[in-house]
Amino acid sequence: MPDSLRLSPVPALATIPDTLRQAIQQLHAALGPAAAELRPEVLEQACVGYLTLHPTGRIERAGLLAVADMDLPNTTERLWVIDLQHAKVLHRSLVAHGQGSGHLRARRFSNEEKSACTSLGFYRTAGTYDGIHGYSRRIEGLDKGQNANAFDRYVVLHAADYVSPKYVQKYGHLGYSRGCPALPPEQFKDIIATLRVGSMLLVSGPGLASRWLDGGAAGRRFLQRGWR
Repeated sequence: MPDSLRLSPVPALATIPDTLRQAIQQLHAALGPAAAELRPEVLEQACVGYLTLHPTGRIERAGLLAVADMDLPNTTERLWVIDLQHAKVLHRSLVAHGQGSGHLRARRFSNEEKSACTSLGFYRTAGTYDGIHGYSRRIEGLDKGQNANAFDRYVVLHAADYVSPKYVQKYGHLGYSRGCPALPPEQFKDIIATLRVGSMLLVSGPGLASRWLDGGAAGRRFLQRGWR
């Protein structure tokens, strides 16, 4: 049976100070039509994670984040790369989920080897290499129990022919990876180049839980440094 298109509710983060919540709302509005389908609650998750992670040294690139909402259908351009300081969407694209995670929407997630599932959580981008999928970028999972095995599983950013509007037109959905957030061949090089080593990626979906979703810590960081 096809997946239901009814999206899962995203729980609000109760500990976010009003100042930060308003700033995220203003950011969402400033991003304009390119972010119209980026749910405010998912952008909130990404911003809070960025503000919590950046001062720990786990990510080094200031003012940049990427977020994939895997609860959206895979026929939707559900990956955004955002310049926080200039309130601009740098890239928006289709992105595949793992074969084990569902049909149109990713509904099952795993951190296990050979699960062929997408893993939720925050990631740090690592180096590039040429592998079986060609030019690719490694990513390191930062959430123990949810995505910490991603590097060893070779969950990477890479191009795939099954991630394209033509594939959707022919089959009614994207193809599936073995857990990688696979990208369109026409866009992957630009996206990989933008997400240089030390950038943050959030893969969001139903059941996301992360120590980095700390609204209080994020609020304090925002008061000190803004998006820098």
